[in-house]
Amino acid sequence: MKNKFIRSTIILACFAFAALFIPSLLIKFEIMDAYTAQIINLGGINAIMALSVNIICGITGQLSLGQAGFMAIGCYSTILLNESAGLPLTVSIIIAALITAFFGFLIGFPTLKLDGDYLAIVTLGFGEIIRVVLVNLKAITGGPNGKQFTSMMAFDANLAFFCITGTLILLIVLIQNFIRSTYGRAILAVRDDEIAANSSGIPIFRYKMIGFVIASFVAGVGGGLYVSLIGFVKPEQASFNNSINYLIYVVLGGMGSTTGSVLAAFVLTYLQEFLRFLKNFRLLIYPVILIIVMLFRPQGLLGFKEFSFVGFVDWVKAGGLKKIFAKRAEKTAAEGGR
Repeated sequence: MKNKFIRSTIILACFAFAALFIPSLLIKFEIMDAYTAQIINLGGINAIMALSVNIICGITGQLSLGQAGFMAIGCYSTILLNESAGLPLTVSIIIAALITAFFGFLIGFPTLKLDGDYLAIVTLGFGEIIRVVLVNLKAITGGPNGKQFTSMMAFDANLAFFCITGTLILLIVLIQNFIRSTYGRAILAVRDDEIAANSSGIPIFRYKMIGFVIASFVAGVGGGLYVSLIGFVKPEQASFNNSINYLIYVVLGGMGSTTGSVLAAFVLTYLQEFLRFLKNFRLLIYPVILIIVMLFRPQGLLGFKEFSFVGFVDWVKAGGLKKIFAKRAEKTAAEGGR
């Protein structure tokens, strides 16, 4: 058992190292252009927001439409802590995430007693309240014109990638370990059947609150990284449309699948940029693609499953790639014989 744990840790560490340093080297030596690097960085931030939504919708089993509001709180809190309080950027993002988690607690305490559509409506209203408040606090937020923010991440694509991807990997590791913990299993039990969980002595409201606060914290981290990368934020960041976009990542990747949500965030971020040559017609093609996927793969890309890097290595060692190439060779030979 110990050797198996060590082997799994080494394999995961190697994949994490490759995901973090190989693209970083490509950016540093200008093999990857700045445009592609920016798309990857935006994909990383969207993946962090997908993790936030997945914690609430996929893991806790609640429907929230206000994650963009929490992200906006993280954005503006990071600016105020860094510029006004003079704190380092890293410290500012962490404290901004804690502030966002506190707002998550304040919102979750009266609303998590609701379920389904009622909770969705309340969180939707919360997001709109945040947007309106940010518009009217002109002295602090810059009003509807937004607020600029200068950081090294906005000018150094390599540093931005290292920070965003490193944070994403760390969050994935922490979330996966949390899900396997006693608290995580209790939250999954609440998601699957509240009545059975309650009869087993699991305090339902407490574990819903834990999931909601953690998701708010992750959204705050995403907001801090977003404003550090873009260098600008407007109150529209808290809009309903952005919350829906983050929810789409989770639905497409698979409700409850951490790796599926991350994969869908990167795929859809790149797809939006790839279809940009269609101009306004992109707004038609993009939804059609989503509809087709939902019709033929309603459970999402991975469903409730997680992509196993250890399993992938074992599959390769067992000759999985060789079998695929052998089948293709047989098919080619059969078609040639016809």
